[in-house]
Amino acid sequence: MVKKQFGLSFSLALLLSFLYSTTTLGQLSPTSAPLKPPQPTPTPPTEAPKQPLVPSLPQSPSDSTPDTAAVDIVGILRQAKSFNILIRLMKTTQLINQLNAQLLTTKSGGITILAPDDSSFSELKAGFLNSLSDSQKLELLQFHVLSDYVSSSNFDTLTNPVRTLAGAKPGKVELNVISYGGSVNISTGEVNTTITGIVYTDKHLAIYKVGKVLLPMDFFAVAKAPAKGPSLAPEPSAKAPKADKEKPVSPDSSESSDINSTNDNSGTVKINLQGKWVSHVLGVLLVLTLSS
Repeated sequence: MVKKQFGLSFSLALLLSFLYSTTTLGQLSPTSAPLKPPQPTPTPPTEAPKQPLVPSLPQSPSDSTPDTAAVDIVGILRQAKSFNILIRLMKTTQLINQLNAQLLTTKSGGITILAPDDSSFSELKAGFLNSLSDSQKLELLQFHVLSDYVSSSNFDTLTNPVRTLAGAKPGKVELNVISYGGSVNISTGEVNTTITGIVYTDKHLAIYKVGKVLLPMDFFAVAKAPAKGPSLAPEPSAKAPKADKEKPVSPDSSESSDINSTNDNSGTVKINLQGKWVSHVLGVLLVLTLSS
């Protein structure tokens, strides 16, 4: 009996000592800090999309126009209206075939068309288009086409002079593009105008409306006179001939002048003698007549 009580007391003492040690260790150990929620990593601010320098026309499609296999340039211009003269010139010069072929074969570069409307053509001098030859009409239209695609917000990245389908002719077929103040100015040396709106744009083709017909300097260059070949004989001087200087009088000339003067004097003497003889004869005849 005594042994049982001793065993219970010993077990109870062990239990109490264990609980006491657990409480003491819990009080001595530092409390763990509460876990912080994970902070989201800051994302860099995205750049604002570049604003287009050219406004869109009411009838023009947006930049999200799907890229189709074949684009009908004539159909686009006809749908935009007021480009009838440009369409007719593109057909008569067959430039439209060249542009369509370039769109099909050049998918990376594309083309950009600067399109004057009918009112711009009407501002030209009367009969100007009719005075141009077929090759000049083709060059005029090619001067309105850039050989690369230029979006409405990238005109400020172009390097002047801008190359066109008319080729490279320094001082004759040069196009300068300057963008400032939200507008795009175009200069040919003869014409200054601006791009007034977007007619059509996708990933490879851009058509912009311009305020005037772009006339190249090549149409107004004065033909130079042909250079003269080298001449064997020296050309006569164009200056007025100088007056002859007085030559010194030679002794021979003085003698000849003396002889001439002597001859003149002898002639005078002969005339005087003849006059005296005539007067004597007349006097004798008069005396004879009176005496008879």
